[in-house]
Amino acid sequence: MSSATSPSPTDEANALVARRFPEEVATEGNIGVIDEICAEDVVDHSPLGDRRGREELKEQLRKFNEAFGDFSATVEDIVTEGDTVAMRVTLRGTHEGEFMGLEPTGKSFETGNMVFTRIEDGLIAERWVEPDLLGMFTQLGIVDVDMSEM
Repeated sequence: MSSATSPSPTDEANALVARRFPEEVATEGNIGVIDEICAEDVVDHSPLGDRRGREELKEQLRKFNEAFGDFSATVEDIVTEGDTVAMRVTLRGTHEGEFMGLEPTGKSFETGNMVFTRIEDGLIAERWVEPDLLGMFTQLGIVDVDMSEM
């Protein structure tokens, strides 16, 4: 017999807030939504460095959108536990502008991303974003990995 319980209203509300980031901010490019869903002092941790506050986060996303104009982030799975929302997300895009000092390759990528989001008072307070950058860079032709050598 299963002991699983249905999600609480809080869990569902937290999941809805967390998924707005990949769906509305990242995929739709609506950076202004950050003001609605993120705490003023939000902290975003990623391989691109920590961003503190809404304005730093918006600036990072503007630069990312310049590099990948057709960027999308699809939520594949979502799990909530207390104030934390975990998401498995598929990222897609075409490298059309400078990214991390790298000139555009014109190539596309599709890779995985894990995001953990902490919700506080109904707003995103902190995010930990872990994209598969090796997979992305390999697909973009920036890194050449010979898997047959492993």
